[in-house]
Amino acid sequence: MAMSWREFFDGDHSIYVNDRHKLLHARMVAGDVAALTRELCPDRRPVVIDYGCGEAAEARTVAAACSRLILSDAAPGVLARVRERYADDAAILVLSPEQVEGLQAEATDLIVVNSLLQYLPRAEFERLLGVWRSLLRPGGHLVLGDVIPPEVSPVTDAAALLRFGYEGGFLLAAGAGLVRTALSDYRKLRNELGLATYDENAMLSILENAGFEAERRRPNIGHNQARMTFVATRPDEA
Repeated sequence: MAMSWREFFDGDHSIYVNDRHKLLHARMVAGDVAALTRELCPDRRPVVIDYGCGEAAEARTVAAACSRLILSDAAPGVLARVRERYADDAAILVLSPEQVEGLQAEATDLIVVNSLLQYLPRAEFERLLGVWRSLLRPGGHLVLGDVIPPEVSPVTDAAALLRFGYEGGFLLAAGAGLVRTALSDYRKLRNELGLATYDENAMLSILENAGFEAERRRPNIGHNQARMTFVATRPDEA
């Protein structure tokens, strides 16, 4: 059977070209999410879920803006490492996706889903929108980051990585990493399974049909500004 995206991310992969890339990416995303948390919840220290958190190496940066940060990832190995990393941190709770779905309704202020939608089938995405909406309090926010528009090609992504590498001091490693990626399981999976893409109007329509008030937010989370971030709000209910 072909490898799934979940299995790919649960194993050794070449998404990051070296340790500096991995570190700078984690710091940038965590900084962006912490800033969004403070912007969207200015009058409270919110309960935040990072859904599809990955390795979450800089999660304490986000946790500093929260009363509680919940980390969740579908890859069992990744989740185990995250749970071990934050076992002694009272501000951070690590849960499986199934445990997240069992949380009390309307107990969450903000849910962040960054760089995940491209790996989800459309039906699963729409199911999760219902789950996420039920977990948010009225007035709470869902942030969808790093959404890929249909016109963004691997060449565009490569150019963004090279720019990030130049700015971050790992340009040569970024170039070599692109060659490795071209020969890797990631490239094979991208060809076999594809990546889900959404144009701006389609995403806004999907979110509105799921019961949110939605808008595109600029800049995108992370370094690739050819991709998109959306903020969807669960309306206050009379």
